[in-house]
Amino acid sequence: MTNSHDHDNHYDPMTARVRALETILNEKGLIDPAAIDVIVDTYQNKVGPQNGARVVAKAWCDEVFADWLRKDATAAIASLGFTGRQGEHMRAVFNTPDTHNMVVCTLCSCYPWSVLGLPPVWYKSPPYRSRAVMDPRGVLEEFGVTLSKDINIRVWDSTAELRYLVVPMRPAGTEDMSEDELAALVTRDSMIGTGLAEAPQ
Repeated sequence: MTNSHDHDNHYDPMTARVRALETILNEKGLIDPAAIDVIVDTYQNKVGPQNGARVVAKAWCDEVFADWLRKDATAAIASLGFTGRQGEHMRAVFNTPDTHNMVVCTLCSCYPWSVLGLPPVWYKSPPYRSRAVMDPRGVLEEFGVTLSKDINIRVWDSTAELRYLVVPMRPAGTEDMSEDELAALVTRDSMIGTGLAEAPQ
């Protein structure tokens, strides 16, 4: 009998650990898999990046709303019906031609679930949490975002008390697009600052 086994584990280490823990808790009767599925579905399909994309698209189209978002992001976002866990206190930071904003949580993984859904695995990883502060330009390049040297990169540290939403710059050539069409150009990463809004097709 050989000791080499092919377990065909195609999960990354964090996902594998979560799956193992979920299996143990399920076998002990401590969790209900159906309830977990409902929670995940809620944050992936009902409470997720599409909510933040709607906030951004409205800010692009409505200067009054954009000004409100700058002054009181919590209230402006809540006016669209997006409130809840880990989104009680929000601040919106706007990218400009000379400033690019990026969000990190250096202590743990504070993240605005109500507008961005579940945080990506990389957002919670120690390398991102440390390098986003020490070498934000290098981190952005690894995400495929290369910025001119004359563009200032501002890193915001999210906390349990305050979470951030990056409002990316509106892409050129979108002047005649509706809010729904604009929202489709806004990615999760662009609202964290590790990406840009997509160009129209």
